[in-house]
Amino acid sequence: MRLRLFLSVAAASNISDTLRALSSPFPSGCLLRYWNGERLVVDRLWVSLVNIVKAVRTASSDEMKEEQTHDILQALESLQTLLDSSSLDVMVEQLARFTEQCKLDFSHRYLAAQKGAYPTILSCCRRTVGERGLLLKALGALAALTDGQPDLLDADGRGLLIETLRENRTDPSVTSLAIRVARNCCLKHEQNRQALVKAGLLPLLTGAIASHGAEPELVRLACSTLRVMTFDDDIRVAFGQAHEHAKLIVLENAGLKVIIEAAKGMLEPFSLSRLELVKQVMSAIRAIAGNDDVKDAIVQAGGTDLIVLAMNRHMGNAQVCEQGCAALCMLALRKPENCKAIMENGGALAALQAMKAHPGEVNVQKQACMVLRNLVSRTSDYSLAILELGAEALISQALVAHRDCGDVAKAALRDLGCKVELRELWTGKKGSLSQ
Repeated sequence: MRLRLFLSVAAASNISDTLRALSSPFPSGCLLRYWNGERLVVDRLWVSLVNIVKAVRTASSDEMKEEQTHDILQALESLQTLLDSSSLDVMVEQLARFTEQCKLDFSHRYLAAQKGAYPTILSCCRRTVGERGLLLKALGALAALTDGQPDLLDADGRGLLIETLRENRTDPSVTSLAIRVARNCCLKHEQNRQALVKAGLLPLLTGAIASHGAEPELVRLACSTLRVMTFDDDIRVAFGQAHEHAKLIVLENAGLKVIIEAAKGMLEPFSLSRLELVKQVMSAIRAIAGNDDVKDAIVQAGGTDLIVLAMNRHMGNAQVCEQGCAALCMLALRKPENCKAIMENGGALAALQAMKAHPGEVNVQKQACMVLRNLVSRTSDYSLAILELGAEALISQALVAHRDCGDVAKAALRDLGCKVELRELWTGKKGSLSQ
């Protein structure tokens, strides 16, 4: 039975008054059915209201006489006016105000985009010749605006990004912001990924990592963006270019070399920024290892040794262990030769140590089970060695503790030669499901 909510609201003269009356209890995902003169009838049909600005400004007495304008639209109008002036200091101030409003909520960014914010911010970026401070503010505004709105990017924007990255190779702050914009525009947008790859984004990303290895935040962003280039997350496209992009990153743009060098640099004394870098490097290796040719290149370059070393150094961090196990899992998949390298470098032991260190983390348990399974799925040569490390007890513990580990844990036990109960729930014979 559908739940119907009746919200008592005083008669409202405009949408601002209505939203103010509804205030924070207004449930996101509800559809307004009708106004009966005294109250709104709301039906839980889960229609998303994420694009609706629900924050209402406190209006002054003068504004009460006129139609209210949202803060983000006021900042946008100021920027549009300033494009024809030479007051750069005021433009910097308004760009900061616009960026702050964009970061508050997706609905603010969406409203701004609907009112022409994208071409306005691009024009601000074009006006920053010789003004580094203004360029940083304009790129920051563009990054905030494109967060969750990759469809905004057009040919002019692509050209601006590539031009900015090429002309500011030595400036880590400008490069970081430009990479952030590129990442935002490539998430869930296959057309943008392909267009930016054709425009030359990949060598600029790998070049940024190589040139600014001492900048953890930049390296983290660049590795994250490389990983996004291998995604297949756009539901509007039947087949993406994830594997082709992975090959381009490694085989034509020295991506593997710079990622391995970044991995070496991350084995420094512990810090939060260094830890974030570790996670992104592990994620990038995992992403590009989806291609079989790239798997071999990673192993030959000593990638397995570095992954295991990073896991051992940061064994107390669940996310590093998860990403490290996931990377080893990808390298071992369908590759018996790589399994040998992983075993020799202590990959199985590292996976089991991760299971011991994080018994309550379901993702760590799942990825570790998958590593162990892939190591023995095509050869039983390593089964005894893995079982002697205590794998059976740890996998069985994960099977009991985490329902989501059921399939992968049973598969690992089965391929290791352990006794496991595999229930065939129903084959369509001998009665119904209830029997």
